[in-house]
This record gives sequence, C-alpha cells and structure tokens, in this order.
Amino acid sequence: MITMLDVSRQAGVSKATVSRVLNNTGQVKESTRIAVFKAVEELGYRPNLLAQALANQTSNTIGLVISNFDGPYFGRLLRQAAQLIEASGKHMIVTDGHDTPEGELEAVRLLIDRRCDAIILYTRFMEEPALMQLISQHPALMVINRDLPQARERCVVFEQQQAASEVVNYLIAGGHHDIACITAPINTPTGQSRLAGYREALEQNHIVYRDNFVAFSDSSIAGGYHACRELLEKNPSFTALFACNDDMAIGALRALHQAGKRVPDDVSLFGFDDEPSAEYLQPSLSTVYLPIDKMISTAIEQALRLSNGEIVEPVKPFVGELKVRESVINRK
Repeated sequence: MITMLDVSRQAGVSKATVSRVLNNTGQVKESTRIAVFKAVEELGYRPNLLAQALANQTSNTIGLVISNFDGPYFGRLLRQAAQLIEASGKHMIVTDGHDTPEGELEAVRLLIDRRCDAIILYTRFMEEPALMQLISQHPALMVINRDLPQARERCVVFEQQQAASEVVNYLIAGGHHDIACITAPINTPTGQSRLAGYREALEQNHIVYRDNFVAFSDSSIAGGYHACRELLEKNPSFTALFACNDDMAIGALRALHQAGKRVPDDVSLFGFDDEPSAEYLQPSLSTVYLPIDKMISTAIEQALRLSNGEIVEPVKPFVGELKVRESVINRK
C-alpha cells in the first residue's frame, strides 16, 4: 500500500507538507503543490479516509437509514438524497432499518460508529424516547416521519392525519357516505395517523364509523388485494374505498374488477403517496401527493447546518396535495 510517506519521498518534501497539500490547509508554494500532486498521480496514492476521520473527527460522509429498499417511494427518497449529498461534496452511506425498531436503532449506531458527520433517519417504528436519546448522542441527527415535540428542529414530518381526512372529506362532498378503508400497518405511527384521519372525517360529517368497513393490511399490493376481498365479503355496499397507500389501491383495483365492480362507476377508489404508476393505471388513480423530495432535501440541509455547528429553526410540517383522477366520480 502506498503511504503518505512514500508520496513525501517521491515529491522531495516532508510528510507534513503532503498533508497540508492534500487537506488544503496552511500555506504551500504552488511549485510544491504541483510536485505533491504529481507524486500522488505517479504512485497511485489514495488517502486513508478512515484514518483521516479518526484524526480530524470528521468522515466527510452523511449516513441515511431507511426502513427498507422496496418500492418507488424509497427510490425517490434515495435518488434525491444521493444528488443533494453529492452536491454538498460529501459521500452517502445508506443502510437498512429492516422495518423493526431494533433494526433502525442498530443502523443508527453503526453510522455513529463510522463517525458520519450527519445522519438522516427515516423511521417507521422507533418510539419517541429512543429517538430523543439518539438525538442526544449525535449533534447532527435528523429524523424523518416522526413528530418530536421536544425537538422540532430535528425532525421533518408530513401531516398524515390531515391528508387522510381531506381524502375522506372529498369523497363525502362528492356524495359518498359508505366509504371503506384499507389501512397501512396499524402498528406504525403512519398507519395509525391515516386511519385517524379517516375516522376524523367521518365524525366531522356525522357518519358512524363501522368496523366492517375497515380492513387492516400491510401496505403491499397483495395485501391490498386480500383486504379488498375481505371488505367485499363483509359488506359489498360501499361506494368508495380509501386505500392508505397506492400499492394497496392497485391490489384493491384487481379485487374489485374480479368481483364485477367497475371503478369508478360502482366504487370510487382513492390511494395515497402518488407513486409514478398511479397516473398510468386504467383508470388513473386518485391519490395524495406526498412531497418526499422536498422533505429529504430539507432534512439534509438541516443536518448539514447542524454538522457545521449552526443554529437551526424548527421545520414546519409538510402537507399533501390531492391528485383527483379518473378513479373517483361525484355521485351528487
């Protein structure tokens, strides 16, 4: 392995001078700088980034933890994060939280051990006390998808309940009163918030919540298909169906078609997340646009400021936008 000492000998300068040139610190004559870079190129020297991190207490990296790598939602998040982190001059380390609180915690600890300058945690499962403890352990850790009232400057959240309530209110305003719901995993804050929004809209419009109009699912296409079949067996009279993500709506669309239900003539269908495929289904899927690009960019910008020791302000919650397409009709 070529070392910095080898470079110093090749360039005819001290090891300290090589360090100053490579780290762009201190004053060095231009001729010396040229000689060092020429020696680096001739020898094929590559800096030991881990050693630099230990010496400088900075790794020039940003860590990103996501729940899993499935689906276009996280694809959008990863793509945006990679572009922004590269533009900042840093490197990205991505790891998987394995859809468990233990997995998310272990992933963050791994990134802390690697001395990441900043960490972005997209969490589905970790409880607030555990998140607050992690924040106390890392000065530049940002949390996405969880509201932390004690640390609003360290979290980026989306108004899940409000958006779900707007969907159901839209359907009710369109003449639908028998509205079924397929939930996201109900052991997650996201699943709980979206179901709460469904119930909130029913209550606001004096419509009784009925257990047989709700099916609990797992956010997958297959889960949406089986949940919709369950709803049709319980009570096939619903005129609208709110699926708490687009994948489940796609599965439900298949189940409705097999049951002889036409969308939107017999059943209006509304999803959530605005996946790229939603606009191209037949019929095109009405859904909620979730500004994940802006959310991840805000989290990264906030984390970079924190890593530089800057004071940051609380981040306002993000809101969704209803994308009404062909899968919903007005019954009035």
